Amino acid sequence: MKGLAVMMLIAVFNKANADMYLQNPRGSNNRLDEAKRERNNGNRLFDSQNNNRGGYNVGSLYYYSGSNLQIEWTNQHSCGDQNNHCEIILQYMCGDWIRDGTTTSTIPDNPANCNNYDCNRDTRFGMQENYDYYIDCKLRQRNEGLFTADQNLKGDTARFTRQNPQGTRRGYECPEERDYYPYWHPDPWKDIAVLTNDPSRCEYYQSESFNVKPRYACVVPKAFIRANLNTRNNDAAIPTNQVDCENIVYPEDDPEGERGVWKMFPAHGIAAPICRENHWSRDNHLGNGINGQTNTFNWTVPEIQHERCAMRIRYNISTGEYEGWNDTDARYNAPGNNQASQLNIGERFGLNEQQADDRGYVFENNPEVEIFNDAGGNTDFQLRLAINTAQYGRTFQDRSHTFAIRQPPEDLEGVEIHNVNVRGKRGNIVQVYPATEYDFTPNNLQVEPGAYVHFQWTGSNTNPTNNDGQGLQGTDRSNVVPLTEQVYPEGSDLYYQPYSKFGHFGNNIPMHLDNASFLGFSRTDLENLAVLGNRQFRGEMSELDDAGTYFDLGPRKVTSTGHYQYMCTRNNNFSNRSQKGRIISRDEAIIYKSIGTTGGSVATTHSSIRFDAGDLNQLYDIRLEEWTPEVGEKIVQSYGREVNVGKHYESNFINLGPAGNLTKNGRTFSMQINLNDDSYDVLSVYYSDDDFRTWNEVDAELQNDKVTFEAQKGGVYIVRGNPNIGLIVGCVIAALVFVLLIVGSVMYFRKNPDKWAGIRASCSASAKSVDGRV
Repeated sequence: MKGLAVMMLIAVFNKANADMYLQNPRGSNNRLDEAKRERNNGNRLFDSQNNNRGGYNVGSLYYYSGSNLQIEWTNQHSCGDQNNHCEIILQYMCGDWIRDGTTTSTIPDNPANCNNYDCNRDTRFGMQENYDYYIDCKLRQRNEGLFTADQNLKGDTARFTRQNPQGTRRGYECPEERDYYPYWHPDPWKDIAVLTNDPSRCEYYQSESFNVKPRYACVVPKAFIRANLNTRNNDAAIPTNQVDCENIVYPEDDPEGERGVWKMFPAHGIAAPICRENHWSRDNHLGNGINGQTNTFNWTVPEIQHERCAMRIRYNISTGEYEGWNDTDARYNAPGNNQASQLNIGERFGLNEQQADDRGYVFENNPEVEIFNDAGGNTDFQLRLAINTAQYGRTFQDRSHTFAIRQPPEDLEGVEIHNVNVRGKRGNIVQVYPATEYDFTPNNLQVEPGAYVHFQWTGSNTNPTNNDGQGLQGTDRSNVVPLTEQVYPEGSDLYYQPYSKFGHFGNNIPMHLDNASFLGFSRTDLENLAVLGNRQFRGEMSELDDAGTYFDLGPRKVTSTGHYQYMCTRNNNFSNRSQKGRIISRDEAIIYKSIGTTGGSVATTHSSIRFDAGDLNQLYDIRLEEWTPEVGEKIVQSYGREVNVGKHYESNFINLGPAGNLTKNGRTFSMQINLNDDSYDVLSVYYSDDDFRTWNEVDAELQNDKVTFEAQKGGVYIVRGNPNIGLIVGCVIAALVFVLLIVGSVMYFRKNPDKWAGIRASCSASAKSVDGRV
C-alpha cells in the first residue's frame, strides 16, 4: 500500500522568519539607507539569516571609553529554557578598513572590479572583515572533523559549512568562523560576553577565547595565493597543520623558493569574555524576556580610541534531537549523497538502529516517520517532518553600523558616564517590525549625583514615506523635554520615597522650561534637548523637521536628586505612543549585576557580596543598594514600620535584591558590611524582608571595622548596637576600686604620718642618686 505522508511542522526554523536583531546600537541587518521596508541585499556584509524587513538605516554614534552602554536585542526562538540549546555571543572589532559604504552592492572578491584594483580602499562598498581575511578563508582547508549531517558540501575550504553548503559569499565574512565559536583560527573579532544555556561550558569558552589564547595559522607566499586563487575552484590550497604548511614551497620546482610559515598569532591581550547564563526569553515572539522587556547587556566600553568600530551579536540555537557538543563529529556524517546521516537519534525513542531505520527515525532532510506500529490497519501511515539539517544547530546574527570609541576629555577622565540613546524607527508597530517603534534606551536609568549622562541619537531620512508618524514623511527625529507634573491621584508614592518626583508618565504634555527641573542641567542644556539648538540654528522646528538626524548634547553632570520623567514631543501620537524615559538620581549607591551558577561578586562603598560557583542555581539580576541610617529610617517609616531591634545604627542599610531565598540545598553566600564608626557597643546583624515586618538576628563575626557573615536570602541587612553592659559594669567597678584605693591611702597616711614622711625621704634620696650618675 502506498504510504500516506502528512506534513507535520515541528521545530521549523524557516528562512522567512525573523530571528536576531540588534536594537542598540542600531543593527543594520545588511541595510544601508533603503527607502523601503525590505533591505536591498541580504549578502551585503554578512550572513544574518534574518528577515529582509529587519534592521535600521545607517547612522553612527561615538561612545567614550569607560562609559556604560546598554546593548539591546530581540531574538525569536527563545533562550534560557528547555526548548533549545542557546548561546549568544557579543563581539566588537575596530580597524581603519571598517566602513558603511555608499552602495548596497556586495563588495567584489575580484580586485579588477574595485577602484585601483584595491577592494580594501574602495569606499563605495561597505566592509567589515577585509579582503585578505576572506581570501585566506576562501583558500584554507575547512575543518573536516565537523558534523555536516547529510548536507552535500560543494567544496572543502572554510567557505563551506553545514549551514552554508553552497559556499555563498556575504561580504568578506568567513562562513566557518561565523558558524562556530570559539573559532580555532585568527580572526579580527574581540569577545565581550558569552551568554549560554549551559554555564558549565564557561570555563572552556573563556580559556579558548582569542582574547587570551593565541592562534596558529599557515602564512603562505603571496605569489602562491595569486597562483591558486582562480585555479583551485573549490579545493583547498592552504593547510591547517604545521607539517603540510612548512612543506609548501613556491615556485614548486624551485628548491630556493619561498616556503609556508606556521605562525603564532598573539591573543588580543584583553580580559576573557564575561560568561554566564542567558536571560529567559520566550520563543516565537521577538523580544519578550522577563517582565515583557527586551533582553540587554550592560557593556563597559573598552579603554581604546578608534574612529571605526563595529559590533556583532550571534545567536546559535540547537534543538534537542541530539547533543551537539558530545554526540556529533564527522564520524556521523552521511556516507554519500542522498543518504541519511549516521547519527543515531532512534535510541532517544527506545528504538534500536534497525527499528529506527525502518520507521524513518533518521537525521536527514524531511524524513517520513512511522509513529504507530499499527495505525488502524494501515501499517504504512507516515508523518513527514519539516526538518532541514542545515538549520538544526543554526547561527543567526546582526551587526551594527560603524561607531567610534573616543577618549573622554581630561575633565571627564575617570568619571562615570551613562549613554542614553534612541532605538527604533518611524512607523507603527506593524510597519517597523521586526525593528521597534521609538524608545529611549535605557528608558529607566539609575545614577548618583556626580555621574554624567550622555544624550546622543541618530536616525534616517529615508524611511518608507508611507510609514506613520509626525513631521516630515520618512524622517527620524527625537528630542527630550521634562514631563509636566501629576494631575490626578495614582497609587502611593512609596516607590519614590524619600526623593521628589518630577513629571508623570501618565501625562503627554511637557513642562514649561521656566518651571522645569531636570537632573540639575542648565537652562541652555534643557533648550538644546528640546529644540536641538546646539545642532540646529532656527528653522521650522515645531516638529523638528529642519533638524538633522544626528544629535549630541555631550556628557552632562547630574547635580540633583529625584525621579525625573521625560518625553519626546514629536513621537507621541497614537501610532508611536509613547517615547518616554525615566532617570532616577539618588545619593545612595545602587549596583546591578547578573550573577548565576558560575558565581561572581558585587560591592558598594560600605558592603560586598560574594557568590561562589554553585551558590546560585540560576541566573539572578542582583541589586545591591545602600541607604544611610536617615534615609533607611524614612523608608521603613513610609511602610508604617520601625526598626525595633538594637539601640544605635552602626552601619548603613544594605538592601540586597531580589528578596527571598536565593540559594538552595543549604548553600550560603558571603556578605560583608563595613561599620560607619568605631563602636564599643555589642553589635548584631539583623535581616528583614522588603516590607520590614520583622527583624531577625543573623550570626556574624566582627573583624576590625566590618562584620562578615553567611546568608541565604535577599532582603535588608543592618548592623545595630546595644550598650555593652559588661564593659559598662567593668568600667564602673574599676572606677570604684580606683576611688577606694585613693580614699584608703589618704586615710592610712593620715593615721600614720611617719610612713608618709619615710616615703618622701626615700624618693628624695633616689632622685639625688640619679642626678649624680647623670
